[in-house]
Amino acid sequence: MPLRRCYPSDLTDEEWALLEPLIPAPKPGGRPAKVSRREIMNAILYVLKNGIPWRAMPHDLPHWSTVYHYFRQWQKEGVWEKAVQALVRRDRER
Repeated sequence: MPLRRCYPSDLTDEEWALLEPLIPAPKPGGRPAKVSRREIMNAILYVLKNGIPWRAMPHDLPHWSTVYHYFRQWQKEGVWEKAVQALVRRDRER
């Protein structure tokens, strides 16, 4: 996939280093992932920070249905709650 331009909502390397361990890795034995977890997170953040419908995502981000699938899957698995707890804990330790 060609490089795309950066959006203000994209994760920095430091932010991704904090979140990456909290995001489930691809399941072993399945098809290889076509889209990186970081790009999925960047697309989710784009939607959330800009308040747009999923289908209105820019075309240089992963397809909206892929992003929405992971958003819902991670929501059902409690990933968002774990991420918030980890970030709050890290902030309090500072």
